[in-house]
Amino acid sequence: MTPQPARRSEQSRRAILAAALALLTEQGYAAVTVEAIAARAGVGKQTIYRWWRGKGGVILDALTDNLPEVLALPDTGDLRADLREVLRATVAEFADPRLSATTRAITIETLADEELADQARDRLLRPQLDMVHTRLEAARDAGQVRPDAPLDQVVELLFGPLYHRWLLRTGPLTDEYADSIVDLVVAAVTPAGTSTGTR
Repeated sequence: MTPQPARRSEQSRRAILAAALALLTEQGYAAVTVEAIAARAGVGKQTIYRWWRGKGGVILDALTDNLPEVLALPDTGDLRADLREVLRATVAEFADPRLSATTRAITIETLADEELADQARDRLLRPQLDMVHTRLEAARDAGQVRPDAPLDQVVELLFGPLYHRWLLRTGPLTDEYADSIVDLVVAAVTPAGTSTGTR
């Protein structure tokens, strides 16, 4: 039986993504090239360029290919503890040297590539932001967040300092720093006379 073109294409796509991840692990982002990915995957460069504009797009797809489309932050009833968990997880990702280097390299590429910037935002950052936004909505419904709190800005207040410190290296990224951000934000959005959770 002759293989179907769609199946061959999917096999090639998966081989390319697997090759990109393997090379990323072995060599780091800067050393990975489209040529090396093509050679490892057993395809021609033109196959890669037919689906992606360049290395950044391939790596981004490889990193996000198996991620769930919708993330859910556990709701323990303790908003402060739940937010600490997600911010500490972000700190842990930034503390991983290879993962941090890859994220930083993709971030640099997005400065000159608007399409890649949109993809990186929507596939890497947006699910995390939406997850926290949903948790804040539940907290607002439970009376733990002021009804007038602008939740989009609250999410930015949580993650913005982490990304700023990571990108500009203005200070160490620690669990204690993450916790302090959560404490400040929760204090700002908690209705007067309402418990803000554990400390």
